[in-house]
Amino acid sequence: MTRLPVARATLVRVCKTALVATIALLMTLVALGNLTNYDSNAAFVHHVLAMDTIFPGSHLLWRAITNPVAQTVAYDTIIAWESLSAIVGIVATVGLAAGVADAEHFVAATPLAVLGLTMVLVLFGAGFLTIGSEWFLMWQSSTWNGNDAAGRNFTFAGITLLVLLSPDPDRS
Repeated sequence: MTRLPVARATLVRVCKTALVATIALLMTLVALGNLTNYDSNAAFVHHVLAMDTIFPGSHLLWRAITNPVAQTVAYDTIIAWESLSAIVGIVATVGLAAGVADAEHFVAATPLAVLGLTMVLVLFGAGFLTIGSEWFLMWQSSTWNGNDAAGRNFTFAGITLLVLLSPDPDRS
């Protein structure tokens, strides 16, 4: 296979780094927003867990969590996961950026970015789309439905992960 010019291979790595950096920035802003605007997003989590805005007469209300302490622990856990995802993403971005000119260095820095992106996928996929939407029936709420935002974030992180894992131009 013909080797790509260094500039082109470096550009591909810059693009991969930029996508990872964008997810890291997203998670930083999400965590920061939840920390600095705690009460409004706490209300979201409390209503989803309480299942108090789903279709009337549901036979699945036994799943509801109405204990305020348990709701707060769930919300704080979400914020901790978002914060950790942001930190891993930032550190991964720095590692990728440092290796942008060298394929071996870049590839060696990739696993941390994979971890950070996977954390984001788990948060939005398992946390919001699966547990929030399907277990707590968030999809039934016209007021407290975060499916669209979770789906966008899940898709963006997933596409970024796929791009990141595509073969490096200098190593394919």
